[in-house]
Amino acid sequence: MSVIYGVGTSMFGRQTGTTAHVLGQQAVIEAFADAGTKDVQAAFVGSVFGASGVAQRALHPLGLGGIPIITIENACASGTTALHEAHVAVESGRFDRVLALGLEHMTGRFRGGIHPERTDVDGASGLGLPGVYAMAASRFLADGRVTEAELAAVSVKNHRHALGNERAQYRGDYTIEQVLESAMIADPLTLLQCCPISDGAAAAVVGVDRGVGTDVGIRGIALRSGGLWDHLSPHVWGFDLVRATAHEAFQRAGLAPTDVDLAEVHDAFTIGEVVTTEAMGLVAEGDGGPAAARGVTALGGGLPVNPSGGLLSRGHPLGATGLAQVAEVVWQLQGRAGARQVEGARVGVVETMGGGVAGIDGNGCVVAVLG
Repeated sequence: MSVIYGVGTSMFGRQTGTTAHVLGQQAVIEAFADAGTKDVQAAFVGSVFGASGVAQRALHPLGLGGIPIITIENACASGTTALHEAHVAVESGRFDRVLALGLEHMTGRFRGGIHPERTDVDGASGLGLPGVYAMAASRFLADGRVTEAELAAVSVKNHRHALGNERAQYRGDYTIEQVLESAMIADPLTLLQCCPISDGAAAAVVGVDRGVGTDVGIRGIALRSGGLWDHLSPHVWGFDLVRATAHEAFQRAGLAPTDVDLAEVHDAFTIGEVVTTEAMGLVAEGDGGPAAARGVTALGGGLPVNPSGGLLSRGHPLGATGLAQVAEVVWQLQGRAGARQVEGARVGVVETMGGGVAGIDGNGCVVAVLG
């Protein structure tokens, strides 16, 4: 089993005065200090919109020249795909110690939301991911699986969690009414139910088990791309991909969803957390929204979800997001999460899903079980 020696992140937010490679260096320096070593034999770097050579510009000034540096683009799952490849490289014996890094500087590229990809059928029609998730939310509302107030409860919970996260982009103690009354983005999803444009980086040092008790094991990890969206599934977009990936990761770990003490999942929109917790089996189908409203998925509840604040509040710098989730779970399992600490956490799970290609049930999904 490969283990995580150390993790690090930058701050998250609109950081117009810096660059992606500088943010990456901040995350790597912290990860090396946390790991107690900077001796890595390869680096896997996730970025969606980074310029050519952004990984090398981040790593060479840190003395990481001459090693294999592999850049990965897998939509929002780019960072956790880098972790998956780092894990596989260690488990296969190819390397003993590797770096996984995710970095993104989005404010230098986008004003407002991410522009639809015009070379894709959906993008050419103007359908962006807010619209895709809004359709899932509308379906859940129509089927009676969630209410508008329960969707808003996810936002209230995650913004409140972020009050304990000094690196988060947005923190706040909102009410259900304030969430529902914020500006409409893609009906029924309002502004406070959508993640922000963010800049940030996160890193993890992965290696063979060195016998250090504070290292966190990668108990099971799985990476899948979505199948063709043939409209035969009864589920909304992304559900089947997340379910299959989670099932494989839990099988590899020899654990079940009921063994999980906390989860960091892909809540780019409130409905995303609802769909994902149900698809992963963390809650029963139809209970994703109600569980948030009842406090089950809040800090102090039976299964805290997104104690970092999630993408909704910590921020969503695409390439960095997955490794930011990993860093949060590592800190939680080590008892280092401060005001947002989940007491007695021993097993945590990370799920990152990226989409955006017409006709496919998600570009890619990674689920990692850590403990």
